[in-house]
Amino acid sequence: MGSQLVSTDAKNKLEDLSGITIPPGQNPYQAFITACRDDHAEIRALYSAHRTNRNEQQKAKFLSPDFKELAIDPFLLRIENPQIDPGFTDPRHCLVFWARPPDHVIRLATHLQTLLKNVAPNIWLMPQHRMHMTTLEVTHSKTPEEIAALVATMRSAIPYITSFTYSHRPRLVKPMISYDLSAFAVSFLPADGGGDAYTYHHLRRDVFDLARSTGVAIESRYQVPSAHITLGRFLTDEDHRTPEQREAWVRAIDDINRWLEEEVWDDEGRGQFCGEWVVGQEKGLDARCGALWYGGGRTINLGQGF
Repeated sequence: MGSQLVSTDAKNKLEDLSGITIPPGQNPYQAFITACRDDHAEIRALYSAHRTNRNEQQKAKFLSPDFKELAIDPFLLRIENPQIDPGFTDPRHCLVFWARPPDHVIRLATHLQTLLKNVAPNIWLMPQHRMHMTTLEVTHSKTPEEIAALVATMRSAIPYITSFTYSHRPRLVKPMISYDLSAFAVSFLPADGGGDAYTYHHLRRDVFDLARSTGVAIESRYQVPSAHITLGRFLTDEDHRTPEQREAWVRAIDDINRWLEEEVWDDEGRGQFCGEWVVGQEKGLDARCGALWYGGGRTINLGQGF
């Protein structure tokens, strides 16, 4: 029955709103970097444009008088409510490289979850120990046997890839809540200071090339300029049925984002929360496979942190 379900991705496509078109067949991350003339300030500007444009687009959907419904994930709904489809298991197995957030980023993300839960008590929240940022999705929606074959092909290269952040350390800054009709996340921008020429997008480019060099085809669903940790998803429309509820949701996100900008963005760790994340802090990349759509699956290899 699970294979007949339609993913929210198909209904709520994550399109690239940065304004750059990626030619087919290329490393999409290198194409993006080339389009930005390898200028880290321009790379950050386009990451910013993508998330700002997407939030404005999604706000309009929530506030539209023609609003129809949230994009509720039918797979997660069955996992969280087994009585809907007894015995259901997620058939979609994946292979990914995740960046695991360090403790101070988890504390910030958890605080943001609490603020959102205050306005929408019925949202589903990503457990702290499952929080992640997808650096590269190698493939998705495969059988366990297909994933096992890919892992066998890549296995000798995986330890090098997962520890790549020990010597390549991109910095992420300026967290902001990003959202759509199915989920909400905390997103970051690549830093563009004097020592930030190697951005998170460069890391994604290099991990793409390293993974592809093993002979495995990279079949990511999308390569948009986004660095985000999913905070949660919608499993019911109970908190968003009326225009007043949807207005309260949008207003709460705007208020949180204003607080982040004023209190967290330039605090540099002096206050209660720090919004800076050097990828590879505490843990290297996490090569992971299995039914991991909601932070599950199993670790093949966790790279060395610093």
